[in-house]
Amino acid sequence: MLDAGCGTGRVAIELAQRGHHVVGVDLDPAMLDLARNKAPQLSWIQGDLASTVISGDAGERRLFDAAVAAGNVMIFLERGTEAAVMANVAAHLRPGGVLVAGFQLSDGYLALHVYDALAERNGLELDARYSTWEGAPFDGGDYAVSVHRLAG
Repeated sequence: MLDAGCGTGRVAIELAQRGHHVVGVDLDPAMLDLARNKAPQLSWIQGDLASTVISGDAGERRLFDAAVAAGNVMIFLERGTEAAVMANVAAHLRPGGVLVAGFQLSDGYLALHVYDALAERNGLELDARYSTWEGAPFDGGDYAVSVHRLAG
């Protein structure tokens, strides 16, 4: 599983404790240092989500069954990089893999319809949408957790 924008590793560590093999990627070296200190056994990569290619053992692009972008990652990206980030994350998914992303819906930030269009442009189809990480139905409020699946 790819934790895109892993920060200090909170989500990646929880997923690993639940039995998932997780790779965390973040641009901020200080946050990654905290993640490495908390869970040195996990894979932590410093890199830009718009361009970093995660490689497997033979140097090929590593593919994941799932990627998660929790903690408002999509609205904390550098403005104008959202399309490149979506393309790069989608390129790291196996066919049928899912991207789960949750973020605040506020004026001046990434709009949900724009996010959906970026996902669709990269072969990701909306599977489900919730208003919380606990799975409450989406009601058009100010937060969305979206599950998109890569066609294939």
